[in-house]
Amino acid sequence: MLTRKPIFPGIIELNFQAGEVFGCNVYLVHDNDEWILIDIGYEETVDDFVEIIRQLDFPLSRCKTLVATHADVDHIQGLAKAKQLLKTTVTAHPNAVDPLQSGDTLVTLAEIAAQNLKMAMPPVEIEHEVNDGDVIEVGSLKVEVWHTPGHTNSQLAFRIGDVLLSGDNIYRDGCIGAIDAHHGSDIQAFVNSLERIRDSDVKWLAPSHGPIFPNDRELLDATIQRVRSYLKMADFGTLAESWPLMDEWDEEVAAGRLPDGLQP
Repeated sequence: MLTRKPIFPGIIELNFQAGEVFGCNVYLVHDNDEWILIDIGYEETVDDFVEIIRQLDFPLSRCKTLVATHADVDHIQGLAKAKQLLKTTVTAHPNAVDPLQSGDTLVTLAEIAAQNLKMAMPPVEIEHEVNDGDVIEVGSLKVEVWHTPGHTNSQLAFRIGDVLLSGDNIYRDGCIGAIDAHHGSDIQAFVNSLERIRDSDVKWLAPSHGPIFPNDRELLDATIQRVRSYLKMADFGTLAESWPLMDEWDEEVAAGRLPDGLQP
C-alpha cells in the first residue's frame, strides 16, 4: 500500500502521488471511501493511474463518476477505458458531450493533419451533464462547478473550499491553455473567466498541467492584459475582433503616406 500524499484535505493529485509525471494532472477527490476523478489523461496511462488508486486503498467500486474538465484529447482520451475498468459513469459540460460521444478527432485535437498528428479518440457515453453553479457531492464533500470558457467552450473548473481545480485556464508561469478555433476557443470569454478567477476569494489554483500556485492578483492581471491584447491581433485570425493595423493602412494609403525616412 502507498501512503497518501494529499495536496489539500480530500484531494490527491495522482502524478504528485506517484512521484512521476504521466501526463495531465489527474485529481482524485474523496470523502471516506467515495471518490471521483477529475480528468484521466491518455489511454496508455489509465492502467498506471488505476494501479496507484488501488495501492492507495480506494475501493475501485466506489468511484462515483469520471469528470472531464473539457474535451481535449490529452485530458480525456482514456475515459472509455477507465469507465470500463471502474464500471462507473462520465460527467462533462454539455458542450463536451458531442465530441466525446462521437470520438471527434478534430474538435478534441486528436488529429492535426498539418503536424502529421493522428491519435485514436475512443468515443465514450456521457451519463451526466453539469454546468455553472452545479454541485457534485462526494460523500459529504461538495464540489462546486464553474463553467470557465475560453480555452474551449466546455472548460470547467471545480471549487473545493479555498482551492480551485482550475483546468487549462492559467498555469504558474502565467501561460494559458492553447487558443485554437477548432476546439471552441473564445478570447473574450477567456478574459472573463480569468477575471472571475482573479476576483474570487479562492486562495490556491490547482491547474490541469504543472504545479499548484497561489491565486495571485498581479500574475492574473498580467495574463489578462496579454490575453485581452489578442482581441486585436491578426495572429489569432477569426478569433480576433479587429486588426487595428489595417485601419492604419487605410489611412496611410488614402494619404499617400510612407514611413519617415523612406522616399519614393
